[in-house]
Amino acid sequence: MAFAVIKAILAAMNEMPDDTSPTDPQTTASARRQASLARIAGQPLRALDGTLADAVGQSNRERLVWSGLLAMPLLFPVALPGTASAVGAFSLLIACGLLSGRPLPLPDWLARREIHERARQLLARMLGTAIRIMAALGRPRLLQLSAPGNRMVNGLLLATAAVAMMIPVPIISFDNVLPALAIVLLSWGLRLRDGLMLLAGYLFTAVAVASVILLWWGGASLAEALVLRLGLGP
Repeated sequence: MAFAVIKAILAAMNEMPDDTSPTDPQTTASARRQASLARIAGQPLRALDGTLADAVGQSNRERLVWSGLLAMPLLFPVALPGTASAVGAFSLLIACGLLSGRPLPLPDWLARREIHERARQLLARMLGTAIRIMAALGRPRLLQLSAPGNRMVNGLLLATAAVAMMIPVPIISFDNVLPALAIVLLSWGLRLRDGLMLLAGYLFTAVAVASVILLWWGGASLAEALVLRLGLGP
């Protein structure tokens, strides 16, 4: 169900007109978007040879690229254990930076770590794939939603999605899909100034929070019923 919703949202985005260049041919607009995204990706790619602090950058705009990138694999429930918590914590750090108006530093022990060659190659491939996808889907539109005046709202919603990602849900193995989708949409929406993507991020943040609450309620009810069935209750 979640994957069908994701596919429908992305298809709808791809069909929206480009508000920033209504008279340009579609191929020209797409080429400009790809060139713009290549410039956005340039700094992270150049910094992969350094430490983690160098790679994630010193501004919230640079870090949003990594937040959106690292959350994308979590759209599929096959991630390694602990990945969701790490991505959620990183997204929460970025959200706090947005709320405070300045980026927060990484912990020293993490900032000094260097990226291994194999990890650099994987991140470079992931970033290239993400750039191609976002070049087809993302574009500046509904700019008021990503304006500085909405910084607190966007930061709060990104923080909410990150916390929903970090909360462990018992039994269910695909509980990270909706929070991950919310983080992807909010991060790339802010970085690309795509208001439509942000609107979808707002929606999926609300759905993610509701799903976490429902899953915890369902898990608690199931545990209570199991205890009573085994005769372990009062």
